[in-house]
Amino acid sequence: MSTDHPQTPEPNSSAISMARQAIVNDSGSIMGYELFDRSVKADAHTASSDAQMLFNLLSLAEGETLIGKTLLFVNCTHDSLAGGHLDLVAPEHVVLEIPSLPASQVEQIALRLPTLQAIHARGFKLAFDYSVLTRSYEDWLPLASYIKFDVSILKPPSLASFVQLAQVKTKAKLIAEKVETEIQYKQLKDLGVGLFQGYWFAQPTIIEGQTLRPSQAAILQLINLVRKQASTAEIEEVLKRDPTLSFNLLRFINSAGFGLRTEVTSFKHAVMLLGLKKLFKWAALLMTTSTGGGVAPAVGTTAVVRGRLMELLAAEALPPEECDHAFVIGVFSLLDSLLGMPMPAALANLSLPNSVTHALLYQTGPLADYLKLTLACENGDDEAFAKAAQALQLTEKQINWAHLQALAWAETLGQE
Repeated sequence: MSTDHPQTPEPNSSAISMARQAIVNDSGSIMGYELFDRSVKADAHTASSDAQMLFNLLSLAEGETLIGKTLLFVNCTHDSLAGGHLDLVAPEHVVLEIPSLPASQVEQIALRLPTLQAIHARGFKLAFDYSVLTRSYEDWLPLASYIKFDVSILKPPSLASFVQLAQVKTKAKLIAEKVETEIQYKQLKDLGVGLFQGYWFAQPTIIEGQTLRPSQAAILQLINLVRKQASTAEIEEVLKRDPTLSFNLLRFINSAGFGLRTEVTSFKHAVMLLGLKKLFKWAALLMTTSTGGGVAPAVGTTAVVRGRLMELLAAEALPPEECDHAFVIGVFSLLDSLLGMPMPAALANLSLPNSVTHALLYQTGPLADYLKLTLACENGDDEAFAKAAQALQLTEKQINWAHLQALAWAETLGQE
């Protein structure tokens, strides 16, 4: 892929700060993202700002690429549904999260039904919380494509009852929110829940005595050779011993995400075309495809998004070599999960620049704030987000642009 970076749009007065959380299926693959606005104070937040955020932000990045395969879940208020924003968005890949009303407001519940029916008829998928399974909402229930269960609120017996009720009364897909542990995930999967929200999948599972698989060892050897500026012949020798590795690297280089005009047909050609610096970066990227041992595919996808986001953010102020290092930090920020070993042990297998190892191990050094900002884009730590953005002198619009570009880029790498 070209290392040229499109010009970042100039910030505007209505900047909105986007955060995301992955929604994962029972195979551990990302099927969508919930996008939400983190730029407003928690006590002043309204879901209408989330809806406005989506419709504004899709104009900043490759919207069609981004939503080519991935669903975007967006919180709405009932008032925002009549605001005209929906006219700007193709409905096929957008899921509108509709809030419940107090069960006692029977008239209001009935009053909102025609609007919801009209939106549903236009092709938008609707998601409701588990309240839609109660008697007050029986007219809303046929509109549900998704029903969400907050596991931090529902106790296990109530959760099991609601899930069973949903399976009997609707064909909607079920999403469990705030799933943070492997135990929770397995319990919910046993109940019949098929989609999960929360970063349980990225928690490293450390296996005592874990050793590197052959493909992982070959990738790490490749990275070390590149870092030492070894000859093309030495690098080719590693690839000759691992045909799967060479095939995967060529597939990535020839994928839509790289944007090369000619097909790369040999590793020697790849080295000549990319150069050692970029080969270092893409070998790091290749590590995300070398998952196994129960590692969810979402780990690799998340690592790719982190790497690309860090690279784009760094491009605002740093030279190309440091941008490549930022990319590697983002990808390797989940190396412990990918390899099933503690981060210090994983990094001990690699020869990396100090700026990379210090950021990963201690969150210090010139690239540490980029990592902190990238991680804050995935979680609810508004303070860390604001602090890192201020330290890097990045505007909310610059961050949003890079964020959507990173999501879109990860999608292109997944295309065959």
